[in-house]
Amino acid sequence: MRKALLKMMGVLLCALAAYADIQPVKDFNLEKMTGKWYLVGLATNAEWFVNEKATNKMGTVMMEQTAEGNLNMSHANLKDNGTCWRMNNLANKTDTPGRFTFYNQVWNDDNDIRFVDVVYDDYALVYIIKTTNGVSEVLNKLYRRSSEVSAALKEMFTEFSLKNGVLADNIVFPPPNAECPEA
Repeated sequence: MRKALLKMMGVLLCALAAYADIQPVKDFNLEKMTGKWYLVGLATNAEWFVNEKATNKMGTVMMEQTAEGNLNMSHANLKDNGTCWRMNNLANKTDTPGRFTFYNQVWNDDNDIRFVDVVYDDYALVYIIKTTNGVSEVLNKLYRRSSEVSAALKEMFTEFSLKNGVLADNIVFPPPNAECPEA
């Protein structure tokens, strides 16, 4: 029991130390992020995710640069009952290109988003620090321009997530899903 507790404390300390070290990709270009992306990978140790990860299905997000240089994200996911879950977030640019912040009123959390690896016509690896009531958790996301995800991208995402403290069981590649109709 004591060894398990010490191991878990070590993982938590590593994860907390990693928050400050993760920087956005150099020369980030928000304009090239515009368009449709598929959410093909999720990774976090957050309790809400651990309890729901088996039900996750692939969704989409439309990313759009605003006139002010902020990032508008419109998420959509078709639920089993045929209804669409939708959420829109306007992420504010920071002084660091590739880093955005926003407050989510639905989940009552602050979000610090960092695009850490991007090939604009292929994939985007996103590192998010979600903070609620002073408690921070990491959420990694892997977006693709198509719903297919290669073994190489899965491996890259898995390695990145493990390196940043996410347990292997909490790294998920959601199964494909039909898309929501345009809103």
